[in-house]
Amino acid sequence: MQPRWIIAPAEELNGGAIPWSEICGSACIARLLLRKGFATTAEVETFLRPRLKSLSDPFRLPNMKAAVDRVLAALDRRERIVLFGDYDVDGVTSLALLAETLRAYGAAPALFLPLRMEEGYGLSCESIERCLSQHQPQLLIALDCGTSSVAEIVDLTRRGVEVIVLDHHEPKSEVPDCVAIVNPKTDPGSPFNYLCSAGIVFKLCHALLKSRPIDFDLKSRLDLVALATVADIVPLRGENRTFVQRGANEIARSRRVGLQKLIEVSGVKPPIFTEDIGFRLGPRLNAAGRLSTAEKSLQLLLATSEAEATELAGFLDRQNRERQQVEKEIFLAAQEKIASEFSVARDAAIVVAARGWHAGVLGIVASRITHKYHRPAIVVGFDENGIGKGSGRSIEGLNLVGALSQCADKIDKYGGHEMAAGLSIHEKNFAAFAEEFRRTARELLSDEQLQPCLRLDHEVLFSELNFGFLDWHEMLQPFGNGNPQPLFFAAAVEPVAPPRLVGENHLALRLRQRNYHQRAIFFGAAENSLPPQPWDIAFRIRPGEYEGERRLEMEIQAVRTTQRS
Repeated sequence: MQPRWIIAPAEELNGGAIPWSEICGSACIARLLLRKGFATTAEVETFLRPRLKSLSDPFRLPNMKAAVDRVLAALDRRERIVLFGDYDVDGVTSLALLAETLRAYGAAPALFLPLRMEEGYGLSCESIERCLSQHQPQLLIALDCGTSSVAEIVDLTRRGVEVIVLDHHEPKSEVPDCVAIVNPKTDPGSPFNYLCSAGIVFKLCHALLKSRPIDFDLKSRLDLVALATVADIVPLRGENRTFVQRGANEIARSRRVGLQKLIEVSGVKPPIFTEDIGFRLGPRLNAAGRLSTAEKSLQLLLATSEAEATELAGFLDRQNRERQQVEKEIFLAAQEKIASEFSVARDAAIVVAARGWHAGVLGIVASRITHKYHRPAIVVGFDENGIGKGSGRSIEGLNLVGALSQCADKIDKYGGHEMAAGLSIHEKNFAAFAEEFRRTARELLSDEQLQPCLRLDHEVLFSELNFGFLDWHEMLQPFGNGNPQPLFFAAAVEPVAPPRLVGENHLALRLRQRNYHQRAIFFGAAENSLPPQPWDIAFRIRPGEYEGERRLEMEIQAVRTTQRS
């Protein structure tokens, strides 16, 4: 489907409570800030210049005091503490961060990760049994899981294990009865519901240090928080913005040898941008957990030996290439099913399944389907016994967990976020579930929400694209969910030379608008036939360097024949 191009109007900057001309040297950037709804000049300054000193009191999170008191008691009594994590980037970084903090207090917590294929997500019965047999915990701290584990935590309590949950997943109607659930989403009034689990763990560590100060550099651990915050695609607003901005700097100068080696194999060069985390570092940390066990990713983050870190980074890089191949095969197979089953006019959601599809990559496949077809997508893989594991991704307007709750009688288990979720289901129930989910999506989504749109932030002339404009643009960093990178529009643009193929399917372009010229890259465009000239272009900008000189780089996102006379 061809998206509609929607260009935001240029708002009036005068007459409001904020003196934009004094704050910002670019009218375009000032209008982008105006749309964010700031009420005061101080709020704008906080956004443009995040400071760690502005972080809030960690005890504002629900049940934080109870969690801190119990952890300190466990330290004093030298109890057996187990950190029970998840196998994605958020779970693994949460484990590493809390482990390093507790070790600084003299503890030696055991670290436990469930086996994705054999034990499933979170506090499953199988993973609990293995954890208890290996570690005999007295205090179990569940990281990035546990909010929905009501029965499992009852069982742990009955067996003499006390539990703390540090999590950010959506709660259901009942939450577990345990020492403390530090999850902002259990409190509808909490202002911190944007935090990922690593952000919540950072808050716990901050609270511990406030309660019992020791010589420990928590700020340097923001590299872990930034990795998780970007990889888990939580909104980059509030304190998440500070975490990622400062954390990206920590990644660039990291003393963590494992991260240094991961940066090398990923081909990333400082400065570190969110796309470096989201598309290069994060996928490699996720790869091991998707295909087998996340132990290697955890070992890499905690490695102290350069030789060990080199070996682990290489392993994760190979795993990522294998993951990409498995993902490609499943995506192609899913597209064949979609071609024969999906109707754009009829279906408000896509649900596909097959036997043998690897559960570890289904979330990525669902994301690619959602991006291509602009529909919520559920992808399920069944084993030889007809037991299915699935992942879903959504579009704006559909709360995925809410939609799944309306199909709860057709599935065995589900959980996740508004935009991403996981589920388990028996093969015999799949057809009924697919029909029910598509019906639910049709009821919840309007025809307008099902029409893809290219939302353009501002029209910019080539004459405005200078380093001053770029500097103001970079003050909006970090970009991501909740703070998308601006998408600009330029009208009546012409190529001044034939497009040049770069790599396998990218185009390098030399463009002209009136008397101003600009070089641009159009990723993935070689397969697409460019429309008749002149063009309207949608593009983003970023700083770059060529032969030692700074440059403004333009990345084209879409092209159409101009609609300007």
